[in-house]
Amino acid sequence: MRPLVLFDGDCGFCKRWVARWSGNTDGRVRFVRASGWLLRLLGIPRREMGRAMQLVEPSGRRSSGAEAVFRMLAWSPHRSTRLAARLGLLPGIRQAAGAVYSLIARNRRRASRLDTWLFSRVTEPAEHRWVRWVFLRLLGGTFLIAFTSLGRQVLGLYGEKGIRPLREVTHSERWAAQGKWRRPSVFWWDASDAALTRGCRVGQALSLSLLLNVAPGPSAKALWALYLSYVSLGREFLSFQWDVLLLEMGALGALTAPGGLRPGLGKRDVSALDVFLFRMLVFRLYFGSGVSKFHSGDRTWRELSACDVYFETAPLPTKGGWAAHQLPRPVRHAGTAAVLAAETGVPFLAFGPRRVRQVAFGAFAALQAAIVATGNYGFFNLQSLALGVWLLDDAALRRVLPERLGRDAVPASRPSLPATALSTVAAVPFLVLGTTELLRRMGWWPRGPARVVEAVDWLEDRAHPLHSVNSYGLFAVMTVDRPEISVEGSDDGEHWVEYPFRYKTSAVDRPPRQVAPHQPRLDWQMWFAALGSPPSWFLALLERLLEGSPEVLGLFASNPFPDHPPRLVRAVLHDYRMTSREERQRTGAWWKRERRGLYVSPLTLTPAPTRKVGGPRLSWHV
Repeated sequence: MRPLVLFDGDCGFCKRWVARWSGNTDGRVRFVRASGWLLRLLGIPRREMGRAMQLVEPSGRRSSGAEAVFRMLAWSPHRSTRLAARLGLLPGIRQAAGAVYSLIARNRRRASRLDTWLFSRVTEPAEHRWVRWVFLRLLGGTFLIAFTSLGRQVLGLYGEKGIRPLREVTHSERWAAQGKWRRPSVFWWDASDAALTRGCRVGQALSLSLLLNVAPGPSAKALWALYLSYVSLGREFLSFQWDVLLLEMGALGALTAPGGLRPGLGKRDVSALDVFLFRMLVFRLYFGSGVSKFHSGDRTWRELSACDVYFETAPLPTKGGWAAHQLPRPVRHAGTAAVLAAETGVPFLAFGPRRVRQVAFGAFAALQAAIVATGNYGFFNLQSLALGVWLLDDAALRRVLPERLGRDAVPASRPSLPATALSTVAAVPFLVLGTTELLRRMGWWPRGPARVVEAVDWLEDRAHPLHSVNSYGLFAVMTVDRPEISVEGSDDGEHWVEYPFRYKTSAVDRPPRQVAPHQPRLDWQMWFAALGSPPSWFLALLERLLEGSPEVLGLFASNPFPDHPPRLVRAVLHDYRMTSREERQRTGAWWKRERRGLYVSPLTLTPAPTRKVGGPRLSWHV
């Protein structure tokens, strides 16, 4: 026998929720409109029926109101629903739920309007197979962009004649002594130029496989492992937040991707735990960025003046950034406030009802569109939008996706108990470390028993090399000036010629370019280098220019010394400011700059006969 639920058939609010519960219990509970003869047969007073729904269980036990809801949901085949129902029956929670139920029952019309706004009129259970399908296609596209972009630069950055040869790492006793498991990578076995190029091509092929829905499970796992191989040994040029975000998304994607070869939505349904992990990552990404701005104590965020300097000092601005810099100050301050609201308030909506999550998705999409229009942040915007898809459900996506997906799909099947247990065990590190990272960001960790703290620290130490649970906090402190480095070469020490960068701000009359989703890693790191003293990789760059390395020269727009390398190189530091509209119309310049002085004094290569074995190849030119 099945439990019997009696409800008011004339109440639209009641009928919508009965339809939702019917789908959630999957036929294990009978729902019947209350009638006079049935109430008399079951001995239920009509007055009680008017106050609340009634549940009659096979044992004969009768309950009403909130208690009836929880006891009815305990018959659901879904483990997460049964767990929530048991929690709802705990003392205290049951009484609070009963008070809310009574309030709704007395104000059904208002509750119906609020229900429509929060949950829409959709009554079918929330499913996420379409969401998973869209996310994995976008994830494959993001990986394709990442590997294609890296492939254009990999030899100049990591080749044998590159700025940071990977062989320096793989042949280093110091790095090897730390343990290869600390930096997991396939390039420990072969870091040749051919292997680095081949890895990018394999990454492109795997990305296409995931993009085209061919073996999505194995493809996602292989993509994560291959990209981790580059990031583990890549040092500065693969240390951007979107690199580790891609690894975290890839790890979660590999965890939830269907394992079959047949195109479609996949047979296995998406578990509630998978959905929660993705939404938690959305929350951590945006909320972490917002909290970091407040914790940094940066004055520009506190005074809402961050956008006064942001567009001018962004690493790789666009024409849209130049235009935004011309906006009136009150508009820029309003924009700063909107960013803070989007990153500190809106993330909480990720755990709300259907319509609330859709509002959050729209707010995040608008934020990413504004970022795309005013700056170049590689593939970060695409992956952020892909991640935001998990705020939606299948009912929302079916309105925009082609119908053939639904025709190709097979009915979703619940995972077996062993599969669920394995998935839960795999998800525990993401859940524990993600929660810990969030608590630390808010200053609430460590707290609790020492053993618990030690266990979490141990887990964090073991998981850190995988870069799959990370902290996020872009632009916590705004730079108020824009120093830029120009690299120059000379044959005689008097006449200097500048090396033109492809994308970095340089010539004042060259308009800012739209570069994203390509990630020009040298141009980006030049922005960071200008904020401090010369890093070691920058000196290595100058050495490669003196050698005339074709791989490194390929990272520049052109080679001003086509016949032979220069005898001397140096670096000059300038201050840049965006022009006003009037200055732009009068001079045609997008920038105005003022020389600060030398960033690196002239350098030359030390002749081999005069250099000690193992000594530096560079020497200062006096």
